[in-house]
Amino acid sequence: MTTALQLTGHRDQLFNQVIRQQLDSWISKYPPGQSQSAVIPALHILQDSHDGWLSEGLMRALADYLEIPAISVFEVATFYTMFELKPVGKHKISVCTNISCLLCGSEEIANHLQKRLGIGFGQTTADGKFTLKEVECLGACVGAPMLLLDRQYHEHLTPDKVDALLGEVK
Repeated sequence: MTTALQLTGHRDQLFNQVIRQQLDSWISKYPPGQSQSAVIPALHILQDSHDGWLSEGLMRALADYLEIPAISVFEVATFYTMFELKPVGKHKISVCTNISCLLCGSEEIANHLQKRLGIGFGQTTADGKFTLKEVECLGACVGAPMLLLDRQYHEHLTPDKVDALLGEVK
């Protein structure tokens, strides 16, 4: 059984002073006892500072830090496609395949990306540069077809535009 002292020590190893300051800044925005409200921004902070993904240990340490049940962190991290639960490439490409994007050509964009990168959805290139994800909706239907490259939206895509994007990040 894990003791509070072990969790605190584990948390302190994972959360350096800068991360703790960022977490505390978000926690302070909510009333006392409502630290669970800071789960989403806290997960972003931790994911950004830990190679783009969230390990189970990291999520448990966050739950301890926020003084909430671990399931409260897990349910958020597993619900949203923006959180990664396994290692990903340096650049994450999320392709929307919902109806608006599909009707406007996202299937062609997805096929082009898969051929160009040599991977399928849910896979990472051998060099670790790109992870390709299929997502249900990114909320930019007016710009369909679209994708999210890291945290930047790219709309009205064509294979040529995709090639240019890949060229910019390689």
